[in-house]
Amino acid sequence: MTTIVICDPPSLPRRTLAARVAAVALVRRVEVVDDLTGLAESVSSEPVDVVLVGSMFADEPAWRGVLHSLGRARILLLTIGTDPDDVVAGMARGGSGYLARDAAVPELAAALALLTVAEPRDRDGQDRSDAAGSDLTHRELQVLRGMSQGRSNSEIGRALFLSEDTIKTHARRLFRKMRVNDRAHAVAEGFRRGLLH
Repeated sequence: MTTIVICDPPSLPRRTLAARVAAVALVRRVEVVDDLTGLAESVSSEPVDVVLVGSMFADEPAWRGVLHSLGRARILLLTIGTDPDDVVAGMARGGSGYLARDAAVPELAAALALLTVAEPRDRDGQDRSDAAGSDLTHRELQVLRGMSQGRSNSEIGRALFLSEDTIKTHARRLFRKMRVNDRAHAVAEGFRRGLLH
């Protein structure tokens, strides 16, 4: 059974999201709060399994303190669209993943299921099994750095004198090694694990 808190400003469609989350199998309770103060109060009164939090809150000064109060709760960042800057910043500040606010019930179910099998993370953002991502080759690290600079595959390829197809192959390999699904998540994980500066 899963207890979930949604932390998002009232002006956003929280009720719709809460109803979709509640429709996911094995979700026991869904609570909605307006801000980080409400989130801190909520998690202090009852243990929480997952927090869905607006990505803008990860920039607030109070976020780091609230993050430590969450214990082992997993954090999914709620985004509007897929703004890579928001995603990277939030993942680097403790997020376990991200999700569009308008995600359908099957997407929510898949995201929550993935959280239950993911490796636990310390609140400093490090994998407890820190081997993940440490076996990247020199070339894969170069590709990851190119991604962190916002370069396309073709731009990375030109800089490294490699074809775009070769860059895509390196990207697929580093995604697999880092256990991520896309560029934004890879870059965030790279910063989190100290592979990028």
